[in-house]
Amino acid sequence: MSEELDLKMKKYLRGGAANLEVLQDKKLKGQLAHRENLYGKSAKAAAKFEKWLMPSEGGYLEAEGPVEKTWRFKQEDIGQAVDISSARNQYDVVLPELGPYTMDFSSSGQYMAVAGRKGHLAIVDMKNFEVRKEFQVRETVRDVVFLDHQLLFAAAQKKYTYIYSPEGIEIHCLKDHGTVLRLQYLKTHFILASVNKFGHLHYQDVSTGASKSYRTGLGRTDVMRVNTVNGVVALGHSGGTVTMWNPNSSAPLVKMLCHHGPVSALAFHPNGHLMATAGKEKRIKLWDLRKYEALQTLPGHANTLDFSQKGLLARGTCSFAEILSGAEHYSRYMNHSMVKGYQIKNLLFRPYEDVLGIGHSMGWSSILVPGSGEPNFDSWVANPFETRKQRREKEVHLLLDKLPPETIMLDPSKIGTVKPARNKEKPTKKEREAEMEAAIEDVKGSITLKNKTKGRNKPSKRAKKKQEIITKVKRPFLEQEMREPQLSRKKQKVCVEDELPKSLQRFTRKKAAT
Repeated sequence: MSEELDLKMKKYLRGGAANLEVLQDKKLKGQLAHRENLYGKSAKAAAKFEKWLMPSEGGYLEAEGPVEKTWRFKQEDIGQAVDISSARNQYDVVLPELGPYTMDFSSSGQYMAVAGRKGHLAIVDMKNFEVRKEFQVRETVRDVVFLDHQLLFAAAQKKYTYIYSPEGIEIHCLKDHGTVLRLQYLKTHFILASVNKFGHLHYQDVSTGASKSYRTGLGRTDVMRVNTVNGVVALGHSGGTVTMWNPNSSAPLVKMLCHHGPVSALAFHPNGHLMATAGKEKRIKLWDLRKYEALQTLPGHANTLDFSQKGLLARGTCSFAEILSGAEHYSRYMNHSMVKGYQIKNLLFRPYEDVLGIGHSMGWSSILVPGSGEPNFDSWVANPFETRKQRREKEVHLLLDKLPPETIMLDPSKIGTVKPARNKEKPTKKEREAEMEAAIEDVKGSITLKNKTKGRNKPSKRAKKKQEIITKVKRPFLEQEMREPQLSRKKQKVCVEDELPKSLQRFTRKKAAT
């Protein structure tokens, strides 16, 4: 027990202990010893919390020796090495007449919504591997997404977007969204985001019904993902640019040129600082969103990208799926080849499980990816084993904790900080005149002149002295009034010089040297 705690404590200690023997000051030595004792106690407490509250540990594929590679392992080998309950997550559902399929998981990973291009919709209970409900809408379905609101889900169909209950009952028809190509849901804000075939971005608050729409102006796109950390929606366009939006602005917050060709896929890391994009020029790039610069460029094409909870990156193209891993630089971790002729439509990691769901042209499949899911779940955030009563209580708490759309911003850490003082606006001409008159009246009431002799106390001299005092009070206001036109002329000259080409700036009129 003590050895296990010591190993866990090393993870939380702030380096080695300071050498206090060399210190001569007894008071300083005692203070530092007390502080080191506190550091050790906090590390021990964190190790105990990890042992009792996070008992499960994530695992990865490990190769033996430099010759063996993890990406050579097949799903058959992994299925034989895991327990029976995990081996059940390897399956293939073949429905060739209704594909290709796209899917979405609930936030706890307990349920999966699948949608076939030819109208097949279904909700599957992943814990019991049972179809909870399935029905046929008899028209094209392009995308599906869970709303996490009593298991409601939205489907982007041929003409409109529909919201269905878990029993398959149509609840709402969103006609304002138009012909939607992609759907995304912002869980903490209760907002359904969509982009249609005309490039219009729509936001719909599913709790109040309020909606907003913006024209992107960059044409048709079917690449859309949401950053779960700050709630910003990203769109990939045919010109190689990625734009980031929030519902409070009609213009994009960020516009990045990521590729030389059209953007084919997009995904965000769970920490919100890393973004992966794929372009038609067969390049996959990883971007640091804190500096907006490319960290790594990988060769290869991808029709779909997705990050797992532990940071693994999955890419799918044609009938081949590849999983990449790494802390700073991503490299190949696992491969999986589908049956020849299967065209991958969508890849999605299942939360809190080492499972990757694959939607393809002949149905959907599931494979095991060791180390992809978070091993310890927080029942206050997402409980995979929640009951119906717990789900009702969770819905109430989510509505009470709902964040307003104004909190969606690139840097959410700014919320709660002190707003910087605004620059004082320039007073108008009337205000300056009123201020000058007030200053003159104050001076007039406070002027006291000494009684002088020998002709220096004449009325004319006393009036002249009073006029000098009033002129002295007026001088700052008059100087400020004369200085403003000069400053505006200087700014105008600078703007004119900046507008001219560099080769013509030498012909501009310059002030004569004095």
